[in-house]
Amino acid sequence: MKWLRTEYVPQRFGGDTRALSPKTPRNIWIALSSFFAWASKEFKIRNPIKDVPPPRFQRAPVDAFSQKELELMLKACIHTLEADTYDRRSFVMRRPTANRDQAIILVLLDTGLRASELCALKIGDIDIKRGKVDIRHSLVGGAKGGKGRVVFLGKTARRALWRYQVEREDADDFNAPLFTVKRGRNFSPDTLRHLVKSIARRAGVKYAYPHKFRHTFSITYLRSCGDVFTLQALLGHSSLDMVRYYAQVAQIDVEQAHRKASPADNWRL
Repeated sequence: MKWLRTEYVPQRFGGDTRALSPKTPRNIWIALSSFFAWASKEFKIRNPIKDVPPPRFQRAPVDAFSQKELELMLKACIHTLEADTYDRRSFVMRRPTANRDQAIILVLLDTGLRASELCALKIGDIDIKRGKVDIRHSLVGGAKGGKGRVVFLGKTARRALWRYQVEREDADDFNAPLFTVKRGRNFSPDTLRHLVKSIARRAGVKYAYPHKFRHTFSITYLRSCGDVFTLQALLGHSSLDMVRYYAQVAQIDVEQAHRKASPADNWRL
């Protein structure tokens, strides 16, 4: 673990040799700890990492989308960038994937799903009438920890998803991917990441990636008086550690809002 922090030089594509982020050794420690805990139990061997303390790191601030940024991204799903020509006026065209892309953004925002979980969804996993979404276990549904769960969609996301599904020829096939790319193939996390970045670039929104919707959902849920235990179940976390961090961010936001809106201060009593 010390070697990873002080001597190891990563060899990345493009020649990038920056040192590992502080969280990477922690992730490696977690993987080794899990493996050796299993091995020591299964084969009765000594656990070599048992006395190695987990590497510490300072958690990066949670980044979330603003309402304005989401509005711009939803609009950017509809039309192409303005085209300039020599012999005619500038024009825009409606994008053929407009309904699909809007549905993806709203489902990510309304459920807090991980990229792998969204990409693994089948049409049969969604009950649009009730807004119920079944996230299956990790082998087939992308959920971490091997556990499935149920999340829900609001009216806006359900409406967007319905608009997308009515244009699908295979909408009655419950085993078909919920969101598809060319030739009916399902999304991969990399494809989803490129799509989100492309939409954000057209919208003029910086630092956009699929997991940012999960942060946005979590913080907005807590700001709207949701409780941490329900949020833990919706996110599929096995512990409250990350949920507590979201709660701290939301609490800081409440504190700042109160400072701006304090009646005693604003009325100068």
